[in-house]
Amino acid sequence: MDFKFSDEQRMLEETVGRLVRDTYTFDARNKILDSEQGFSKEVWGQFAELGLLGVPFSEEAGGFNGGGPELMVVAEGFGRGLVVEPYLATVVLCGTLIDGLGNDQQKEQLIPAIIGGETRLALALHEAAGRYNHTHVDTSAKKEGDGYVINGEKAVVLHGDSADQLVVIARTGGDTAARDGLSAFLVDASADGVTRKGYGTIDGLRAAEITFSNVKVPADALLGEEGSAIDALENSLDLGLIALCAEATGAMEVACDQTLEYIKERQQFGVPIGKFQALQHRMVEMRMELEKARSITMLAACSLDVKPELRKKRISAAKAQIGKSGRKIAEEAIQLFGGMGMMEETAVSHYAKRIVMIDHWLGDREYHLTRLEQLIDVSDHEE
Repeated sequence: MDFKFSDEQRMLEETVGRLVRDTYTFDARNKILDSEQGFSKEVWGQFAELGLLGVPFSEEAGGFNGGGPELMVVAEGFGRGLVVEPYLATVVLCGTLIDGLGNDQQKEQLIPAIIGGETRLALALHEAAGRYNHTHVDTSAKKEGDGYVINGEKAVVLHGDSADQLVVIARTGGDTAARDGLSAFLVDASADGVTRKGYGTIDGLRAAEITFSNVKVPADALLGEEGSAIDALENSLDLGLIALCAEATGAMEVACDQTLEYIKERQQFGVPIGKFQALQHRMVEMRMELEKARSITMLAACSLDVKPELRKKRISAAKAQIGKSGRKIAEEAIQLFGGMGMMEETAVSHYAKRIVMIDHWLGDREYHLTRLEQLIDVSDHEE
């Protein structure tokens, strides 16, 4: 398998890198975090102008026609800058789901608006009782007249507090945890019966608890066929996991770099602490964890076209490794920085929080190790 970037991928990498270096400094990010929405509309507009919002979409739709490697390039760059804009929620999770499920009219209406930065969306999927299980859905959508009525509650909806529209996963058939019977609906975030309680997350992002109380939507709010959203949903979640893994590697890289720079400057007993062999060994271990995480993320990003079972194995393996390596790097960075590593004014503390929290988005290390074990057991049984 060839892991070398193509000319187009290198150009994309340079574009994201330049944007993050020039405009997304630590101080600029802190100002964005203090804003009411928790992200910058100006930065979002820059993403649109540079074509970053169109990476996973076809050229016919005005996109970049990118796949896993291209998404990895963008997300890793965003990780280096700790970007807080709703790229994962709008483009990766909702955008690709609409692209996979929507009819021609829905795609013509929504995808250009996403690419142009005019519409922001959030995926209302997970529920408190189901934790990371995306098939545990109690939220219901029942037919009424020419449309549907949605009732239920969604937990920790990423950027759900500021989204213009919500892509709601609701049950139109089957039992609570059944794979069949899940449907996706487009719901205006300001529709009657939609209640959002927004809050900031530990890693600087925004999320919301959302309640749907007799929310009426027309028939054309349904994406795809009724009860058949699961395959497209899991494809979008796989893309989301790749983006998260890549973002984590970008953040890990900066955490390693900042830690190395710090121990070269910090002096004890008249010499830089980086001269101590024990600390040099710890820095090497951090770099080794980074390379393990990056390598398996590359493998996962290049696996979108393989058999679904193998793709899921590789993606879960990558997410589990990210959880392990990320925690190691975050903890070592804080240890080597000492008390400075715990201060909000120190950038490495923000990188550590983001790295650790990525483990908990879309399933933590324990969840994906269990999933990987189940997938291996199934494949072994089939053989």
